[in-house]
Amino acid sequence: MNATATPRGRVSLVGAGPGDPELMTRKAWACLMQAELVLVDELVDRRILAELPAHTRVLQVGKRGGCASTEQGFIHALMIRSARQGLRVVRLKGGDPFIFGRGGEEMDALQAAGIEVEVINGLSAGLAGPSSVGISVTDRRCAPGVALVTGHNGEGGRAPDWAALARSGLTLVVYMGVSRCAGIVAALMEGGLAASTPVAVISAAHTEQQREAFGVLALLPALLASEGLGSPAVLVIGEVAAMAEARNFLNDSARAERQAQASGSR
Repeated sequence: MNATATPRGRVSLVGAGPGDPELMTRKAWACLMQAELVLVDELVDRRILAELPAHTRVLQVGKRGGCASTEQGFIHALMIRSARQGLRVVRLKGGDPFIFGRGGEEMDALQAAGIEVEVINGLSAGLAGPSSVGISVTDRRCAPGVALVTGHNGEGGRAPDWAALARSGLTLVVYMGVSRCAGIVAALMEGGLAASTPVAVISAAHTEQQREAFGVLALLPALLASEGLGSPAVLVIGEVAAMAEARNFLNDSARAERQAQASGSR
């Protein structure tokens, strides 16, 4: 063996979860602690980065709708080049890397370049956000399934079939849908979904900035405007969205406890 050969690097696509550092998996934390280079998404909670060893190199490669973003091709090239230099690279993404995180595209690029890659899943905001306010996205009484849908399909992406979703009887959890909310609502109602269908909005789930609001489908754009809710947020559309208020899950003591937990995680 050539003693001067560059050690083989690898890339780990790691889900950071929705925000709260305690919701990251033990495997994700272990991988982060061993990383030499961490490429960080815009939505990763800064409390997680504060726990990294001092020697870890961290680069922001943020991607966020409506804002200047790092080109995906540049991210691919950076991961490949760094791994070929023998570095242990972590691509750290908010939520789960394979749920609207472009993790599939990154895995394809890495494998095509002959780079060893692993995936460490994270808890997605589309599931953790609703549960944080007492919404179970499936319920055998009214919601036999759930559809995770993007409101922003991007250039070259396939748009959701809103008419089919309106007829599906599934709970709809819409990511990146705030800026296109009016069009989504119109398409769902044109597809037959009742104007009175319950909705919920959970913004910045499991962070210190979390906020939520509840209403009905027809008034969703007005609800977002009146409450001043913006991205990142998930929209929950379906009968289950009425559960939070009915269960009084977010009473004053629950809110106080959540805020205390967030402060304690700093």
